[in-house]
Amino acid sequence: MRLHNTLSGTQDDVLTPDVADGSRPFGMYVCGPTVQDVPHFGHARAALVPDLLRRVLEHKGIAVRHVRNITDVEDKIIARALQEGVDPAQVSETYSRVYEEQMARLGILPPHIVPRATGHIIEMVELITELLRRGFAYVAAGGDEAIDGSDDVFFRVRAFEDYGRLSGRNLDEMRAGARVEPDPRKEDPGDFVLWKAAKPDEPSWASPWGPGRPGWHIECSAMALKYLGEGFDLHAGGSDLIFPHHENEIAQAEAATGTRYARLWLHNGLLNIDGEKMSKSLGNFITLQQALDDHGGDVLRLYYLQHHYRSTAQFSGERLAEVHNAWTRLTTFVATAPDGGTVDQAAFDEGIAALEDDLNSPAALSVVFTQIKVGHAALADDDADTAASARATVEALMGVMGFQLGATQESGGPDVGMLVEEMLRLRAAARERGDYATGDEIRDTLAEAGVVVEDSRDGARWRLG
Repeated sequence: MRLHNTLSGTQDDVLTPDVADGSRPFGMYVCGPTVQDVPHFGHARAALVPDLLRRVLEHKGIAVRHVRNITDVEDKIIARALQEGVDPAQVSETYSRVYEEQMARLGILPPHIVPRATGHIIEMVELITELLRRGFAYVAAGGDEAIDGSDDVFFRVRAFEDYGRLSGRNLDEMRAGARVEPDPRKEDPGDFVLWKAAKPDEPSWASPWGPGRPGWHIECSAMALKYLGEGFDLHAGGSDLIFPHHENEIAQAEAATGTRYARLWLHNGLLNIDGEKMSKSLGNFITLQQALDDHGGDVLRLYYLQHHYRSTAQFSGERLAEVHNAWTRLTTFVATAPDGGTVDQAAFDEGIAALEDDLNSPAALSVVFTQIKVGHAALADDDADTAASARATVEALMGVMGFQLGATQESGGPDVGMLVEEMLRLRAAARERGDYATGDEIRDTLAEAGVVVEDSRDGARWRLG
């Protein structure tokens, strides 16, 4: 199995020998949400891509140790709390629960460990202390708003020779193109904060540099190292985090430990709407709650997996409606084809091979919809064995990809299958009493709705045309 590694720029092997033979689990750290608001539609992709990877690995019999953090102390959370007149902890707790509930509705497996930043202040202080000891950090007096006796701590980017290798950015070019306000306390404009001096009305913790709170980047480094150790297997997140967040994570972690931080870096593409990144700051977003209510978790999963995870996905309501129709066709086939068939091993292996090749979910879904065509043709020919095999293959591949076929799950709309079956029952009753005009009228009504009715010696079958 191979994945595109952002760090190397090539497709690299996912498994090491000790993971493949079961000596240790595959360690995966995923950058989770900053919980200051409800998630929007685009946020789902950053959780869904690692979920797909985990499911494929577990299908292969690989044990996974999945860590996804929650950033529960950050400038946006504090600003939201001040706006609402509540404690920042209340804001983070409220939206953490919303996020987790909506991930569950998407069918995303819960991580094995969900660390919160505020629960790991000690580890962050220890990591910063080691960076100071090694000369990669320095203390600067707190800014104008800082509480007396509290200082900032900055990372010294010039001291870390490999800074910029993940993003492919040159430090001098970054400095020339910097759009940040100059800070005379910094040795270099590119230096970033590890510890922020306390300000009035903000949460703070005790430290050797006075009361304060951690910077965003140090939080993930500390939590990833605590739960996965040095040189863990894979770090995942959205491509918008490559710089500066993930670049800074690497710098501070490797400067403190002297060893590699993460072996593989997996970055999903962003979701655009009208040519721009879907973003709350731009106001061009649809909430995940709204999308789930309108379409259900499986339709959203299908929407995302029809795009390769590294591509930029373009959002449109029309496209989402098309995907919903495709999902209805799929579930209708599964509901009408005979059960108990044998999986077409060649087709199933083709789908799994696509997933093992840089998580090529569009190719895997192509196998699924090809099997649906095979199954429909078999139903038309009264070939129950082939139709049952196609159904079994569809169910198996979709199961690996995390879809909830056959499970009790919100559909995001009425149960089309039940409605069609009821209309066919009424049609059969009309025909039995000799009222063929009513029977034809029902068939024509279904045809206008895109439902093809086929009469056979075993009764009427239906499919979406």
